[in-house]
Amino acid sequence: MTDRDDNPAAKLWGGRFSEPTDAFVEAFTASINFDQRLYDEDITGSIAHARMLARVGVITKDEGKQIVRGLEDIRGEIERGELVWSVALEDVHMNIEARLIETIGEVGKKLHTGRSRNDQVATDIRLFLRRAVDAIIHEANRLRRGLVDLAEAEADTVMPGFTHLQVAQPVSFGHHLLAWHDMLERDVERLIDTRKRINIMPLGSAALAGTSYPLDRHWVARELGFDGISENSLDAVSDRDFLIEFLAAASILMMHLSRMSEELVLWTSAQFNFIELPDRFCTGSSIMPQKKNPDVPELVRGKTGRVYGSLFSLLTLMKSQPLAYNKDNQEDKEPVFDAVDTLMGSLRAFADMIPAIVPNRERMHDAARQGFSTATDLADYLVRQGVAFRDAHEIVGRAVRHATEKDCDLADLPLAELQALSDRIGEDVFDVLTVEGSMAARDLPGGTAPNRVRARAVDARAALDAFKIA
Repeated sequence: MTDRDDNPAAKLWGGRFSEPTDAFVEAFTASINFDQRLYDEDITGSIAHARMLARVGVITKDEGKQIVRGLEDIRGEIERGELVWSVALEDVHMNIEARLIETIGEVGKKLHTGRSRNDQVATDIRLFLRRAVDAIIHEANRLRRGLVDLAEAEADTVMPGFTHLQVAQPVSFGHHLLAWHDMLERDVERLIDTRKRINIMPLGSAALAGTSYPLDRHWVARELGFDGISENSLDAVSDRDFLIEFLAAASILMMHLSRMSEELVLWTSAQFNFIELPDRFCTGSSIMPQKKNPDVPELVRGKTGRVYGSLFSLLTLMKSQPLAYNKDNQEDKEPVFDAVDTLMGSLRAFADMIPAIVPNRERMHDAARQGFSTATDLADYLVRQGVAFRDAHEIVGRAVRHATEKDCDLADLPLAELQALSDRIGEDVFDVLTVEGSMAARDLPGGTAPNRVRARAVDARAALDAFKIA
């Protein structure tokens, strides 16, 4: 396939024009360099449209068959890398239609009956995004499963829980991993909900007002797997809410991956040394031979900004557009494509990396004993002995000060010194002052006790096993 000449009439819309498009303007306004990615969706939608046109008698059955065969041949050419894309033909739709006319002749000109590029591209991007969302959900669930498996294996592993990045209370490492899982679970729920609004078919809205041809839109929707059709042609061709909604969900998901990344970067540092990442997920330094850099989480943390940028690009793109379609809408695809690729790559990297984490259990246990992480347990113990909470809070504060002066942990204070602070303290106090005792005491739904972590892991795995997109 070769580029068309400069005769304006050679363009499929050129009848109105008396001079050719300026070469720079032609290149500036063309989208073929990026929207050729939609070729499969464009051909799939066109095949359904052609079959419907034959079914309702707008074209003959033989013409419909010729068009379908021609489109399938073009799909093969594209997949084999044989089709030469033309900037002069502007976009994926016109390139494919022009090639169809070259291949099957005059019959190919009938394909565009009853539709416009406005409803055509809106259909294509919905088909693309629906498939992308399904793939993203699959990768997110693969990551969730890796987290669940690792959490169950590490339910008894003690680590410090933090607030303000200060040691707060001992928690199960598995409990922490399941917190990541639950963040992703919400992300998947958001994507499933977004998918409902993606899966509405605009085809048949034509340029903006619908068409006078007797199209069977519901039949086409069923052929393409849509849940229903758009009910207003003006809105259908100009709506990009579904893209913005996807990018919002993608931004939240990337924010969660970025939070995970930050913790992984901290945990792999010499100062924390909580976990080891396999070499295949890290790189070295060109000057410092001792370095092992956690490049995957660092890069995911950085790529989050790209997806945020895509969201704000589309919000800005749409904020002042009058109804209906405007050329501005051409700018919707590159941010969406970039966000899909970034999110898919980030999820894949994490889904491969998380199961390979090696925890440094001894180091995490030692860290959990620092910072008086069982102070709240001592306060709770005193409350159970009949001390008012505010009084218990003050007693524990004095105990922490005393332990700080002695440079030891609360659990290392002699019983007599603890009893000097309160006569309600008995020998059983040491059951709650150990990090294991503190963790095990949180034995309620949602708590960090190891048996609760294992039970939650079982439930989460069962939900993943039963998962399906409606």
